[in-house]
Formats: sequence, C-alpha cells, structure tokens
Amino acid sequence: MGELDALKKRTAWLSVFSNTILVILKLFVGLYVGAVSLVSEALHSGIDLMAAFIALWAVRKSLAPPDAEHDYGHGKFENLSAAVEALLIVGAAAGIVMEAMDKFHAAQVPEALEYGIAIMLVSILVNFFVSRRLIRVARETGSQALEADGLHLQADIWTSVGVLLGLLLMELTGWAWLDPVIAIFVAGIIFRAGWHMVRESTLELTDASLPEEEERRMGAIISAIPEVRGYHCLRTRKSGSFKLLDVHVLFDGTMHLSHVHAICDELEQKLRDGGFGTMDVLLHPEPVEEHEAETKASRYEQAKNGR
Repeated sequence: MGELDALKKRTAWLSVFSNTILVILKLFVGLYVGAVSLVSEALHSGIDLMAAFIALWAVRKSLAPPDAEHDYGHGKFENLSAAVEALLIVGAAAGIVMEAMDKFHAAQVPEALEYGIAIMLVSILVNFFVSRRLIRVARETGSQALEADGLHLQADIWTSVGVLLGLLLMELTGWAWLDPVIAIFVAGIIFRAGWHMVRESTLELTDASLPEEEERRMGAIISAIPEVRGYHCLRTRKSGSFKLLDVHVLFDGTMHLSHVHAICDELEQKLRDGGFGTMDVLLHPEPVEEHEAETKASRYEQAKNGR
C-alpha cells in the first residue's frame, strides 16, 4: 500500500472515531434535556457517522487494483459512496422537519440546558479540526469520499453553532418555540449540503469531463513537446480519485515508430507529473500529413454508428 493510500485510510478512521463519540454524547444529552434541536443534532451526527463508515468502505474498495471485471480499477466506488451519503442527508433533513413540526404543538423549554450548551461547544471544536484534516487529505489524495465526509462535518459545524445560539437564547428568554425552529434551521442546512453532494456525485457517476482549466493545462503540456504538431479529441473523466485522459496527438509522418513511442512515453510522464493527481493516460499518435479533422462529437458519432 502506498503512502497516500495509507493516509486516506487513517484519515477515514479518524472521522469514524470522532463521529462515534459525538453521536453518543449528543443523543444522551438530547434525550436527558428533552430538546428536539439536540436530538436532531444527534441524528445529524449519526448520519455523519454512517457517512464516515461509507467513506471508509469506499476508500478501501477504491484502492483495490483492476481485476477481470473492473479493467479501470474501482475508483467509482468513491463516487457511489458520495451519492449514498447525499441521499442519507436529504432523508435526515426530511425526518428532522417532521419531528420539529410535531414539537410546535407541545413546545416547552427543556431543562438543564447548560449540558446541551457544553456538548455543542465540544462538537464545534472537534468537527472544526477533523473536517480541516479530512479536506486537506482529500485534496492531497484526490479522494471524493473523504472530501464528501469533510464537507459533511463543515456543515455540522454551522448547524452546531445555530443550535448553540438557540440554546443560549432559550436559556436567557424562556422562548420554547425556539427549539423546533432551530431543528428546522438544522434541517435546511443539512438539505442544502445533501443537494450539493447529489449534484457533484451525479456528475462524477455520469463521466462528466474534468474542469476546462485542467483540460487547458493538459493541452499546454502536450503542445510544449517540440515534436508534437498538434492534438485533438482531448477527452477526460474521473473515477474516484483516479483521472483518465485520452487524446489524439499529431506527429510528422516520416518519424520512426520507435521515436514516436519514446516521445509518447515522455509525454505520458509529463502529464502524470503535471499536478493532476493519479492519472491513466491514453495517447493515440497520428501523422499530421494524412490527418482528417476530428472532434469529440465526430468521434462519438463514429462510435455510435459502429465505425
């Protein structure tokens, strides 16, 4: 196992451990105090814990090498886990809203709110440091599963801040209606995070192209090779933390095949060292003299028509 792979696993376990502790504490204090806002926070952290386990599973699964059934590896399992997490978040938001609406009819100020205030402060501090760690490692390794988990915890920070402020206001004013209002506020933030994740995971699972800025950088690396006469049909996609590129590269038709092959090897290495993360590069060399103009759309039409 590589150093980055080991780092991904350790970071995923960190999220599991921190979320387990917070779920237990929030649920215990929420039931003891009798605040629906705290129970909703416990549910939110419970979803985060489930998401952390899913992320851990996805990271471990995505690290498996290619096999007979997965020629391109198992990176899509990370994208799949992010989609599942998003659906869990949206479901949790709907459940919190339903519970809060019921609470409106029998709202009363919970007792011993100081315990709830203390646990929310702990939750904010823990999630702040753990989320920063998750997102930093996700950017280093290109792991969508860890990034999704880190964004979860960042959203949890803001919901915890909202719950904390609401508990403080209830303690000071005695306004019982604040409890369900805070719960609905939490649900709104959870739903927003879930919707963002649904959109991102859908793009990944449907093989959306990499950002235009990254494709331009790849094109610049290809064009910087002196022997390259041009390129076209540059296509990209992403599978978990694994990026895939295929492109047609134009050469002088009089060049020897062994020379073209050596240049392609050099170009592949430059692309892999270009700061894009782990990449699978497929180059299709063509003689510039006999080249016919092609585009991504024309290549798609040829494939669809079986040519």
